[in-house]
Amino acid sequence: MDGDPALYRLLEKLDIPYEYIEHPAAPTIEIAKQYWAGHDAKHCKNLFFRNHKGNRHYLVLLDCDCNMDIHAIEKQLHQGKLSFASPERLMRYLGVQPGSVTPFGLINDTEHHVHVFIDKNLQQAERLSFHPCQNTASLIISREDFIRFMNHTQNTYEWIGVY
Repeated sequence: MDGDPALYRLLEKLDIPYEYIEHPAAPTIEIAKQYWAGHDAKHCKNLFFRNHKGNRHYLVLLDCDCNMDIHAIEKQLHQGKLSFASPERLMRYLGVQPGSVTPFGLINDTEHHVHVFIDKNLQQAERLSFHPCQNTASLIISREDFIRFMNHTQNTYEWIGVY
């Protein structure tokens, strides 16, 4: 299976079942959508930002059909000017390459540095889909199991209304 072996071990330890979908590299939502046909999960757009000082990092999880731009996200999050984090920061905090951003990468944030903002619309989904730290596969888990995973990581998170 593609993805981080430590992630699969953790999911097994937490008794979190998942559906595994292998597909060609899908670094963007537009590309990934073609491989998700027929799956009943809500697929997520995952964005990794840094603040203007570079001392705070944020993972933003959105419904994949959401079209918010970075300025709207800045206003929504009230964290000042944001920019996309560099590939080096992605690797340092989430252990992933660009195009593979995922909340599952939080297993690599052992200092719990990254704060997560989650689209409230995702609370309505029964199942959610994310890359397993590599964009050549997707994992589908229940929303309840996703919350258990988030609580296990000990990263702070909050639900936000996306307009």
